Amino acid sequence: MEYKWINKQNNKNLIVFFNGWGMNERIVSSLGFQNFDVLVFYDYRNFELGEFNFSQYENKNLAAWSLGVYVCNNFYSQFSDFGNFVAINGTQKPVDDNFGIPEKIYNLTVDNFNELSCRKFMKKISSDINIQDYCSRNCNELKEELISIRDLKPNKFFKFNKAYVSLNDKIIPAKNQINFWEKEGVEVIKLDKMHYIFDSFKNWSDLL
Repeated sequence: MEYKWINKQNNKNLIVFFNGWGMNERIVSSLGFQNFDVLVFYDYRNFELGEFNFSQYENKNLAAWSLGVYVCNNFYSQFSDFGNFVAINGTQKPVDDNFGIPEKIYNLTVDNFNELSCRKFMKKISSDINIQDYCSRNCNELKEELISIRDLKPNKFFKFNKAYVSLNDKIIPAKNQINFWEKEGVEVIKLDKMHYIFDSFKNWSDLL
């Protein structure tokens, strides 16, 4: 895994963001920081996180997008004392016929992954921006990441406070997302968007 502090000004408020598959930290560059320090995790080819000390923060939030909604649970012990958890177009069962990406589709995506299918996949994320601009890994690395996430088995799962679901999501079916979060008793906020939603918000506090 990789990480980057995209804002670190010794604020009292923290946001830890678990990115989606394939993306780098620039995917959230349009969001204003206000009085938040923001730490972004990405590249899930391995799950070596390292140790972080967040004791100086009074207000700690975790936001996760897409497959990051699943990956973040692998680090339950590091973030279990956070006060707010926000899911964005993802579930805690990412490869699932009823609650995530249908298993057959996920496996076919992995098995047939190449440069052409990657470009087609990226276009399904958003029609508003060029997603390729926010992906800094090659085709083989992206395939490794898909396999790594599929094989991950977290032991404990966060209780999310709310979940954004895009009704036009072409990556994780909106119906499956809603099924999952309603089963979990989590507030669902529906948006008329595709998988990428960050241009719907001016800053991080709006998202939270």
